[in-house]
Amino acid sequence: MANPNIVAVTAIYGKTTYYTPSGTAAVVLLPNAASSGKVFKINQIVAANVNGSAAVDTTVSLYTNGAVAQGSAPAGGTAYPIVSTVSVPADASLIVTDKTTAIYLEEGTSISVTSGTASGITYSISYEDIT
Repeated sequence: MANPNIVAVTAIYGKTTYYTPSGTAAVVLLPNAASSGKVFKINQIVAANVNGSAAVDTTVSLYTNGAVAQGSAPAGGTAYPIVSTVSVPADASLIVTDKTTAIYLEEGTSISVTSGTASGITYSISYEDIT
């Protein structure tokens, strides 16, 4: 897996994506394909409890060799939690990471999420797509 040289940047695109898992198993929030030629600088990940009536646990992980489509189960590799089984109160949000804690998502890796309640957490992630 190559790691693009970010000193020789040709483009930086600001992006934001959202996802609400419909189950309780780990799923990919943001994949970076193995041969993308890109690195993603993660600016912010927020987990918002949309359940409305109860706290919901969340886990957000960096996942090796799991760069499959958003919403798919990670394929192979190992999960390295950023936050692990953190309870998000009803109608509240958890800032998992922000610009003060830089994370670079290299080729062939992904960010995966697990919710304790189906459709209980909406995740948003803002990042820079660097080529």
